[in-house]
Amino acid sequence: QLQASGGGLVQAGDSLTLSCAVSGATFDNVAIGWFRQAPGKEREGIACIGNPRTWYADSVKGRFAISRDDAKNMVYLQMNSLNPDDTAVYYCRSPLSTRCGPATMGASARHFDSWGQGTQVTVSS
Repeated sequence: QLQASGGGLVQAGDSLTLSCAVSGATFDNVAIGWFRQAPGKEREGIACIGNPRTWYADSVKGRFAISRDDAKNMVYLQMNSLNPDDTAVYYCRSPLSTRCGPATMGASARHFDSWGQGTQVTVSS
């Protein structure tokens, strides 16, 4: 079970941190990915953290940072320099593989049917 939270309405240039609470799994053995879906667009994988590898999509590289707190079973996504293109519903989940990378995240974004509620991030210009 993974639950994303922390979304909200912010202005362009602002920062926001999303949280993902992980339960029911051996946390240190799994990778966790952040995905997002903007209105009218396909879901995309944007960041992933394994142990110890991390991966970022080009669209967020240098602005977003993913981290994990194994003691708390939490994964975070620090988002800086937000712009209106970052407006989307953000989800966290374990990808298809623990090997974080574009292939895994792309396949994962397309594979799963159920994504839960996610957390809405809206960036105004």
